[in-house]
Amino acid sequence: MEHKDSSHALLHEAQELGYEGRVRSQDPASLKLWLRMMACTKQVEDEIRRRLRLNFDISLARFDYMAQLYRYPDGLKMGELSRYLMVTGGNITGLTDELSREGLVSRASSPTDRRAWILRLTPEGRSSFEVMAKAHAGWVTEMFSGLEPEAIRQLHQHLGALRVHLVNLAAGQQS
Repeated sequence: MEHKDSSHALLHEAQELGYEGRVRSQDPASLKLWLRMMACTKQVEDEIRRRLRLNFDISLARFDYMAQLYRYPDGLKMGELSRYLMVTGGNITGLTDELSREGLVSRASSPTDRRAWILRLTPEGRSSFEVMAKAHAGWVTEMFSGLEPEAIRQLHQHLGALRVHLVNLAAGQQS
């Protein structure tokens, strides 16, 4: 007998099914989970985008860019930053140009590779990011407060196992 999901009914009533609107009772649990994960991710991401724009007049892409550079005070090569953010080099170049004009990012040639640029947050960029990051952390905590801390820990652990499995699949390995 199938377990009834009361959240599905509540979301349906609120006209907030989103991706889950295509779920049928006979669909595999993995498909239902995938659609729910996409819907949750979109909702959280949309709310973070809205709050970043409203409170700091910044896009999520710019916030993520600054977050990566914040973690690497000695800087990152453009290619490294592109890989971490999973975007093209062209996207990084455009964001770098914007943030550099605003005095938030500096760019210097690499001492070990003439073709590469090292990107760093300026002191103003670090200070600006710290304010945004504190607010961002509070928003994420607020959005996930509907879950018990143990559920959050378990979800994190299970999704980590899923990511490892997906990396192995992409590498042509079966786990």
